[in-house]
Order: sequence, then structure tokens, then C-alpha cells
Amino acid sequence: MRLQELLDQAGVFQSGLVDTAGMRFEQAVRDMCAVNTCQKYNTSWACPPAVGTVEECRARIQQYEKFLLFSVKYDLEDSFDYEGMMAGASAFKETCRALDNKLRPLLGNYLMLSNEGCGLCKECTYPDAPCRFPDRSHGSLEGYGLFVSKLAKQAGMNYINGANTVTYFGGVAFHPEALAVFED
Repeated sequence: MRLQELLDQAGVFQSGLVDTAGMRFEQAVRDMCAVNTCQKYNTSWACPPAVGTVEECRARIQQYEKFLLFSVKYDLEDSFDYEGMMAGASAFKETCRALDNKLRPLLGNYLMLSNEGCGLCKECTYPDAPCRFPDRSHGSLEGYGLFVSKLAKQAGMNYINGANTVTYFGGVAFHPEALAVFED
């Protein structure tokens, strides 16, 4: 199966490849996490501070040479449709899990990131016990210090996709030779 077919089947709206060496990891983005707008900071193994420092996150991603950024766009009733935004965020996590399940047997060694939080467990074990599903939990792009709008531009993708829409982003860091499994 070709990579684009797999992405299409998962419902991915746009995707783009970047070299991990050119990705910018910014402490300022992490500082925005600490403001705790999403209410996940210091509550989840998938978010800061549990994911490590920005430098540790950079090193984790840069073990791989390529990063596939992908997005899914969700339509909203209007720009104030908070319930639609939250439904989209939840649906996007499901998309990431489905994509992860399809990639796991094909790529083996990779790292997937998603939108904020994890959502696998009703209540996260952080910080009292280890993560119950470390192989299925996805750290957040922003939690890793990635400014998503800048990364989207670098990948040739739209960050904003029109009025009354919300777009969520995820990514997969991998070794380029892994792309061979998607060739005919």
C-alpha cells in the first residue's frame, strides 16, 4: 500500500515531509504550555513536563531523519462552536490511533506525536505510576516545543483552512528507508 493511500484511508486532509534537522524546537512554545490553556500541563505523560525538556524532545525526534506532518480539517457550525472543536480534537486522536495501528507493522521504529493530551485512559497515572500504555500514547507537538503553524509552513501545508473550520495536526518521525515499504 502506498503511503498516500494509507493517509487517505485514515482521513488525513494534508501532509508534508520535513527533515528533522531543520525543525525548530522553541522554549517559548513550551512556555505557552505552562500557561495551561488546554488544562493538560502537568497532568499527563503525553504533555510537559512529563515528556522531558525541549532539548530532550529535540534529541528524541532527531534520532530520525524525516518527519511527516499531517492534518485533519473539521467543519464547525460557526467560529464559536466549542463543542465542534472538542469533537474534532477527540476524533483527531482516534485518527492518530488508527494511523498508528496501521503504521506499527510497517515501520516498526518511529515516533508519533498528536494534539494535546493523550486520552487513552479515563484518568492518567501521571505522576504517581508509570504510563499504562507507553507504546500507544502520543506526545503533543506543542509539548515537544514545536510551533505548529511554522512547521506547517515548512511542510508546505495550510495551518488555517477556511472560516468555520478547525484543523488538528500530528506527525510521525521516522527513518527515510522506511518509505520503501510504501513503494509498489
